[in-house]
Amino acid sequence: MQGQPAHPAARPGRAGRPGGDPVGLRGDRQPGGGGVTTTFTPVGEFRLVPVSLPADLPLLTTWMNDPAVDAWWELAGPPSVTEEHLRGQLDGDGASTPYLGLLDGEPTGYFEVYRADLDPLAAHYPARPYDMGIHLLLGPATARGRGLGSALLAALAERILATTPACTRVVAEPDLRNTPSVRAFRNAGFAQAAELDLPAKRAALMIRPRARS
Repeated sequence: MQGQPAHPAARPGRAGRPGGDPVGLRGDRQPGGGGVTTTFTPVGEFRLVPVSLPADLPLLTTWMNDPAVDAWWELAGPPSVTEEHLRGQLDGDGASTPYLGLLDGEPTGYFEVYRADLDPLAAHYPARPYDMGIHLLLGPATARGRGLGSALLAALAERILATTPACTRVVAEPDLRNTPSVRAFRNAGFAQAAELDLPAKRAALMIRPRARS
């Protein structure tokens, strides 16, 4: 399953949004800087590590050049293509953060956590303040088709809601044609709220609300 940004033609794009509180998931502080989140899931220990350049660029470039990933992300090409996409977030307004996902210590996926209410996506649905969005891809071909995506999405959504009190729901907008991605979001507790006509795709608006106490 692969998910993809709402506006591929506008990459890197996120640096131009209105300013807002920086996006980040609270986690353990690691030597050398960034916060790392660790969650125990039914499929193993899931860790999210903020992307670091240039260290993570070769791996992420390899993933982006996989035809199964490129079909949805459209970032195939030399490392400079992937780097530009990442720099648009790392050097932007802080409203989108790229992460490397590790499952039991092995690099498994790439995730973007972003303020959906500050994204161009917000013009296409009734956004609420602090709506948080997710984009993801599973990198290794061996990680796909095993239900890992659903488990990791569920864990990430729960983490976002637990660490961002102002956020009442997590949203996503996978391409309707990407049935494995839509199914994974459903299996992770998201419900399809609408179909959206976005500039580059017709998308399923998937929403996971905060559980009522």
